[in-house]
Amino acid sequence: ELGQAIDDVAKDDHMRVLIVTGAGRGFSAGADQRREPGETGERVTRTAEQVRRGFEGAQRIILGLHKMEKPTIAMVNGVAAGGGFDIACACDIRIGSPNSRFLCAYVRIGLFPGWGGAWLYPRALGSVSKAAELLFTGDFLEAEEAYKYGLLTKLVPEDKLEEATMELARKIANGPPIAIRLAKMML
Repeated sequence: ELGQAIDDVAKDDHMRVLIVTGAGRGFSAGADQRREPGETGERVTRTAEQVRRGFEGAQRIILGLHKMEKPTIAMVNGVAAGGGFDIACACDIRIGSPNSRFLCAYVRIGLFPGWGGAWLYPRALGSVSKAAELLFTGDFLEAEEAYKYGLLTKLVPEDKLEEATMELARKIANGPPIAIRLAKMML
């Protein structure tokens, strides 16, 4: 559904900015690796081909955000873990509050960042070394440190997060759309 929504926004010439956020207390906890939809909780063994095909949806989302001509803003309203961290990093701009936390959870469950984290993190953080630390340890990156590294471009109080995000989105949307789209393409 998220991949389809991204496709729809990309095609809609009336939309000038996309804001991605989570419902509830968190941005995204990533995928539930414990069970398949409709299952009762037992671990499902997948073939290598099934795992490979599982990344097609991830690529649609991550590459859809990356290639979209319109600016994208991640309003990180809590924890962004695993694929959620990758989605936030695929956006052009990230705004958070002190409740924002980032976690490369893959190593904690014996996986690799198949949603693009190994490519995205060094670019979003501006540091290969910090990205490697997060990838190899599975430690949390707290909001203050995320801001220090430039992962978050704005760090605002929790009760001002939506207001600050909408203010920036309106400022971008009121700009010249062709120039902004070309600038994003050049980035």
